[in-house]
Amino acid sequence: MRREHRSAAEIEAQIQAQIHAARDQIEATRERVNKRTGRNIVAAFGIALVLVAAVLVSLLWIKTLFMVFATVLIGFALFELASALRFAGRDVPRVPLVLLGCAIVPVTWYFGAAGMWWSTLAAIGIVALVRLVELADVSTRTGAGSVFADVTAGALCIAYVAVLGGFTVLLAAQDGGQWWALAMILMTTVIDTGALAVGVWLGRHKLAPRISPGKTWEGLLGGAAFAIAAGIPLSVWMLGQEWWFGIILAVLLVTSATVGDLAESIIKRDLGIKDIGSFLPGHGGFLDRLDSILPSAVVMMALFQVTHA
Repeated sequence: MRREHRSAAEIEAQIQAQIHAARDQIEATRERVNKRTGRNIVAAFGIALVLVAAVLVSLLWIKTLFMVFATVLIGFALFELASALRFAGRDVPRVPLVLLGCAIVPVTWYFGAAGMWWSTLAAIGIVALVRLVELADVSTRTGAGSVFADVTAGALCIAYVAVLGGFTVLLAAQDGGQWWALAMILMTTVIDTGALAVGVWLGRHKLAPRISPGKTWEGLLGGAAFAIAAGIPLSVWMLGQEWWFGIILAVLLVTSATVGDLAESIIKRDLGIKDIGSFLPGHGGFLDRLDSILPSAVVMMALFQVTHA
């Protein structure tokens, strides 16, 4: 009886040891992946699912909700970028910049491209005027060159985040444009995910080591392969185009998404920071999540106009 009891206890202890060993191995693997990517992958995946779900509900249920959702995202991204610029020494008026930049989105939704351009000019002009009015305070007088750099930084925030983001809203506002906006968001998500997965496991050759040391050519090719695999069915079943259109779509969006990613990396490198913000666990900030989408929206809007001419 004692031998049987000891044997059962030993078996239980052995099982517990195996469970702990497996758990430790999983944790070690996750730590290696997080170290390689510089991200908490589990948190990043969870946040991505929430964002994709919000996009699906807003685009396919009541399109106006997408405009509201986009306004919120762009507002946070503008605040992040303006705050990062202020941290780097640029005196960017955050409150008027965020409010006026956000206003571009509903104006674009209701008044189209003309509304977007006029509201953009107004936003840049007012933000610049606010900075000039601040010169009445002696403590804000930093020289003509610095003031010009401050005004330029404000214009960059609006043009980079609000205007490019406005193209997504402009696309979704078109008749049937919600499907093109959804396809674009799904494609950029697939590209980012594919590039990350392949880059982590197979990445050896750096794509742009001085700009973004974590990106590799293997990751780029992996993202392209994933994009083609997703682009063909999306083009046929969602966009009503020929199968070969999916390949063109994949190539263009891989290019725009990579350019957007590298452009944000250049900004972060010049500012000396790792992430623009920290609102989204595993992603950094909102702009870190939108960097691939912003230029891709312009490409997708152009493709929509070409195919519907």
